[in-house]
Amino acid sequence: MATKDPTAVERANLLNMAKLSIKGLIESALSFGRTLDSDYPPLQQFFVVMEHCLKHGLKVRKSFLSYNKTIWGPLELVEKLYPEAEEIGASVRDLPGLKTPLGRARAWLRLALMQKKMADYLRCLIIQRDLLSEFYEYHALMMEEEGAVIVGLLVGLNVIDANLCVKGEDLDSQVGVIDFSMYLKNEEDIGNKERNVQIAAILDQKNYVEELNRQLNSTVSSLHSRVDSLEKSNTKLIEELAIAKNNIIKLQEENHQLRSENKLILMKTQQNLEVTKVDVETELQTYKHSRQGLDEMYNEARRQLRDESQLRQDVENELAVQVSMKHEIELAMKLLEKDIHEKQDTLIGLRQQLEEVKAINIEMYQKLQSSEDGLKEKNEIIARLEEKTNKITVAMRQLEQRLQQAEKAQMEAEDEDKKYLQECQSKSDSLQKQISQKEKQLVQLETDLKIEKEWRQTLQEDLQKEKDALSHLRNETQQIISLKKEFLNIQDENQQLKKVHHEQEQALQELGSKLSESKLKIEDIKEANKALQGLVWLKDKEATHCKLCEKEFSLSKRKHHCRNCGEIFCNACSDNELPLPSSPKPVRVCDSCHALLIQRCSSNLP
Repeated sequence: MATKDPTAVERANLLNMAKLSIKGLIESALSFGRTLDSDYPPLQQFFVVMEHCLKHGLKVRKSFLSYNKTIWGPLELVEKLYPEAEEIGASVRDLPGLKTPLGRARAWLRLALMQKKMADYLRCLIIQRDLLSEFYEYHALMMEEEGAVIVGLLVGLNVIDANLCVKGEDLDSQVGVIDFSMYLKNEEDIGNKERNVQIAAILDQKNYVEELNRQLNSTVSSLHSRVDSLEKSNTKLIEELAIAKNNIIKLQEENHQLRSENKLILMKTQQNLEVTKVDVETELQTYKHSRQGLDEMYNEARRQLRDESQLRQDVENELAVQVSMKHEIELAMKLLEKDIHEKQDTLIGLRQQLEEVKAINIEMYQKLQSSEDGLKEKNEIIARLEEKTNKITVAMRQLEQRLQQAEKAQMEAEDEDKKYLQECQSKSDSLQKQISQKEKQLVQLETDLKIEKEWRQTLQEDLQKEKDALSHLRNETQQIISLKKEFLNIQDENQQLKKVHHEQEQALQELGSKLSESKLKIEDIKEANKALQGLVWLKDKEATHCKLCEKEFSLSKRKHHCRNCGEIFCNACSDNELPLPSSPKPVRVCDSCHALLIQRCSSNLP
């Protein structure tokens, strides 16, 4: 017989071992159903087989001190051929516990398996046979077809999830020996495996049930915590509502004070207007008398000086009154601004509370309506103030017209004085001095008028600002109304949840009490079942309503069998117990059977 090539036999053996290890690893990992650790025996044997496959046919590299034969050289080539493999090479070099090239190669294989790219990396390496010839002999496994087959088998390992700790393991000093006992199967091993599979399934079911119990306990505790938090939030809201009531009462008192102050301002302005009317009438009368004869001009001029001095005093008094009015209006505006700022602060506080709790009670809606009425009243007050400012502007215009008329009269008087300068120069000098004084007074009046115009402009700007603030407040009230509706919806949901929770608690209490009773009545039911073997026993699924009261069964209204007739009734219709011939102990019986049995007993008695 022709002898086979020993290297071909070695390659075939390694290929068969690789097939067995990869197949066993995939099957065991899928049956295990969890991520694999570094202590998993099939995974350890897989790395040993891969190490033997990569070592087959390696060339010995000579150095000054010793001969070196490691697989780290060809694996290090993968970084140049496949750029994504640079991360693995860098992380392997940075590991502190690795000192030998063999340890680095073992760490590289583990990281490639965790990345699920071992097949891709080795495929790039096998394609470049020119580069591999530097590290492997021509008859090596990586240079022949068997290497391509192993790389194809490695694609199936992408199904496995592995979590391997490379830092803590001693990869340098491990001994790679293939354990053939893992791949030789016996009947006992097959039976043990089936038993292990069944035990693992039972343990998984047990863990699943325990996790369900834990989740149910956590949901119950979370529901209790939610109920407590809702109760606390409700108490906080009640306290905040009381504080809001007190703030609204204070705001109403301040509105009454502002109304009284506005009435006083109106009375003062009316008095000033009457005084100005009287002054205008006196001025008209003096100008009429001045137009009469030339002889009377001199005397009338003296009288006019006296009248003008009086008018000056009156005008100064009016100016003083107007200045006081201005101060009062400024104070009123400041008070209004303070009120608006305080209201804004209160609204901001309420908004923060609404954002944190997302809840407002029904009483807040009524309070909002009252605040809207207050805002309307304030709008009316602002409108009244605007009317007052318009009246003041009209009065100022009238004063300007009067001043213009006075200037015209002065011009006419100067013309008449010029005609009589030649006759009475001495008198004209004195009159010119007086006229110059009057002009100074007029300049002062003009400056005062300019100041008042500027003040009026500032008032108009302040009014516009207040209007903007009022529009902002209205928008905020609309937002509060929308938040209120959301709060009402949340309250309804909360009440519904409380009702459901209460019903569930009642049902659980009834279940607990009935379970304790059922344990005591199991023996009685067994005896009753023996007696009722000949009776027709209805199934629970067939009965949906009680046979006597015809009410529908639920968690709180549970089903009960009559031990005499076998029908299904509710607790109220089957709460009787009597001893039957089949069972000496008292057993649950429906109301109709109870009545029939009592009649029979009474008829049997002598």
